[in-house]
Amino acid sequence: MENNTLDNNFSNNQTAISLPNSTAVLVLGILSIVMCFCYGILGLILGIIGLSLAGKDLQRYNANPGAYTTSSHNNLKAGRVCAIIGTILSSLYFIVIIIYLIAVGSMLSLGSMGF
Repeated sequence: MENNTLDNNFSNNQTAISLPNSTAVLVLGILSIVMCFCYGILGLILGIIGLSLAGKDLQRYNANPGAYTTSSHNNLKAGRVCAIIGTILSSLYFIVIIIYLIAVGSMLSLGSMGF
């Protein structure tokens, strides 16, 4: 009985809103995974932007969790995980590309010396 009264008071006084960047974080996180094979640069940029936006919204949510919807918080968490995965994959792919370019460059320089 008392719990129902609290729910009615909350719904009469305030309505829960979605976190402002939760959808953007989710989209950026998914795109960072998809774009990690574009030499790692684009996925890395998108992942870092997604993590930055997620950090701001997590602070906002932790300050007042009752003011925001659960679905937007779940989207934020999923987007943050995708952004972390995309950032890691992009970083690894970028490192592989750099190692490949160094190896090709050293082979070309050895080939021009006559070895």
